[in-house]
Amino acid sequence: MKFSDGYWLGKDNYIINSPIEAYDTEVTDTEISGQNRKDLNVYASYQRLNTRSDMLDVGNSTISLFSPTHDVIGIRIKHFDQQDGNPLYDLAQTPVKTKITRSSDAIKYESGSLEIEIPLHTNFRMDFKYKGEKITASELKAQASIDDLSGHELGKVMHPNTVTGAQSLFKDSDITWADHFMREQLSLLPGTKVYGFGETFGPFEKNGQSIDIINRDGGTGSDQSYKSIPFYLAVQPGIKNIKNGKCYGVFVNESQTTSFEVATEVVDRVSFSTRGESLEYYVIAGDSPKEVIGKYNKLTGGSTLPPEWTFGLWLSTSFTTDYSEKTVMKFIDGMAERDIPLSVFHFDCFWMKGFEWSNFEWDSEKFPDPVGMIKRIHDKGLKVCVWINPYISQKSRLFEIGKENGYFIKKEDGNVWQWDLWQPGNAIVDFTNPDAVEWYQNLLKKLLDMGVDCFKTDFGERIPIHGAVYNNGGNPEGEHNFYTHRYNKAVFDLLKQEKGDGEAVVFARSATVGGQQYPVHWGGDNLSQFHSMADTLRGGLSLMSSGFTFWSHDIGGFEENASPAIYKRWTQFGLLSSHSRYHGNIQYRVPWLFDEEAVEVTRKFSKMKQDLMPYIYKQAAESVNQGIPLMRPMYMEFPDDSNCSGLDRQYMLGSQILVAPIMEESGVVDYYLPEGEWHHLIDGRNIHVESQGQWLSETYDFLSLPVWQKIQ
Repeated sequence: MKFSDGYWLGKDNYIINSPIEAYDTEVTDTEISGQNRKDLNVYASYQRLNTRSDMLDVGNSTISLFSPTHDVIGIRIKHFDQQDGNPLYDLAQTPVKTKITRSSDAIKYESGSLEIEIPLHTNFRMDFKYKGEKITASELKAQASIDDLSGHELGKVMHPNTVTGAQSLFKDSDITWADHFMREQLSLLPGTKVYGFGETFGPFEKNGQSIDIINRDGGTGSDQSYKSIPFYLAVQPGIKNIKNGKCYGVFVNESQTTSFEVATEVVDRVSFSTRGESLEYYVIAGDSPKEVIGKYNKLTGGSTLPPEWTFGLWLSTSFTTDYSEKTVMKFIDGMAERDIPLSVFHFDCFWMKGFEWSNFEWDSEKFPDPVGMIKRIHDKGLKVCVWINPYISQKSRLFEIGKENGYFIKKEDGNVWQWDLWQPGNAIVDFTNPDAVEWYQNLLKKLLDMGVDCFKTDFGERIPIHGAVYNNGGNPEGEHNFYTHRYNKAVFDLLKQEKGDGEAVVFARSATVGGQQYPVHWGGDNLSQFHSMADTLRGGLSLMSSGFTFWSHDIGGFEENASPAIYKRWTQFGLLSSHSRYHGNIQYRVPWLFDEEAVEVTRKFSKMKQDLMPYIYKQAAESVNQGIPLMRPMYMEFPDDSNCSGLDRQYMLGSQILVAPIMEESGVVDYYLPEGEWHHLIDGRNIHVESQGQWLSETYDFLSLPVWQKIQ
């Protein structure tokens, strides 16, 4: 959200107040795991305090500094001390020794090698330094407490930025502010690239973009995101042999909509703002992008290693296709007959009757013996996944049960919140209600008792904000993004309980902060087109820059019919990703329906992934341990090579294998090899790349693509 009119002025409908002078400080103690941590409160006024009269009729910000773990400092900026009802994300805090140093004209707060220095009794600012070098700053008037007078008649004649004018106009009046926001702006050093914000499908480098953190179901070709994460990674690339690059992360711990202006409103700053009277964020420092991402990952719960079988090939019924046990078995047997390794078979929505989603009951006409069918699939060495979502159609037998027991999100008048989008009369399970969680888990347990191995936890983005009432009384704006966390946690916890540690896995579309604890996530509804392959990969690399470790996507694209060329090229890409699943909307995704070469491509690359599994699973375990992604953007593995900073059509699978998917019908691909010794895993070539790196432009048939192993 932009509040400014150019660099100096504010827009007419806003009153913008900023800390001008830090005039007092206070040290407090906080107990973490039985140990005391020193925290700091800084009190800053919205005008200079030259005389005692300046202490009248002026607002303040209370700026609290604290450290949840080594090299991480949290900042909470508060105007009025009010509760907003928004859930805060759970953070893994550890005892850390902080240091506070005060002089006559400044105060410094330190955690490990990260420090914040704030001058006292002069122009307000906050300088962030890591190992003695400046990495960012909150400069004068970057922080702001903002009143929005939109819709108020008086607001039209009030001059902005004049607190006294506002007070005189509103004195002894019952008119209230229309809205209130808190804002921070953190400066960018020259050449700094910004990444992250979750699974965003636009340009990979986020400089110049406006991004709202709110989960929406908008497909992979829009500016909306299924997985919005209020975190960004700022990287100033180093230079070979000098390694002077700087990097840090910024995590905004707010679950309601948070707006980021990335070098837009002010071109050398990242601005972020949220509705309410307070704003909490964390600066995370480290020596490399991996280290920063790892610290953020651990702070927000860490990652979970999925079972090894999940890394194999998943085959889906697809969505609106017609299928029964006969169809399913024909596809499973067809893959085996063609010597194509398969790991999981997925039943999408129509395993249940239409108009009754979700009732969690097999359609008896199509699947008269689900227990026997699941056993027959297990006997072929496959696992079984079924589609679920958190919505209950009015036609479902479960609707009246949920309504009578208060298991659904309600409207302000006490009725169930419903709409006709997706299914008629849809209600939404309220996971803030512990009884609703238990009810939902018991419904899924019956499926696990039948032999189902895991669930595709679809949806969780279209959750009401306005006029919604939750069981816990929470603010619906804050609960909106947090909903997916409660939803996936409920399902994942059940799977851990029933399957045991190390065997739980979901296939989730929506996510928020901490969602990496509940793998795996896939990229949502893409198109069966080459450009959508690129969109999808950009989204995945952005998610991998936001603390997530594993990721998948619909091989062949979800919407439309895939051409044989799209199918074969996407198969290569999908089987060289973290997790691999064939899925579509209107078209079956078995290879022999495309052409015989598609069968050969699927066989070759599914076996290639099978052969790479010892490497992949070892890298996966190491990635979980470090809190870094298995599929890595190039800048993350090669932070001292500035050529890697913008690469978004290739990636590293673990630390040693480079993959450049082919996204053109012609088979032409342009890609970059960093310095080192490289071995092509398919054609056997070896290349020695000098320190300046090497660009290649090559043409590949459907049985090959650039897959290079870095020789250690």
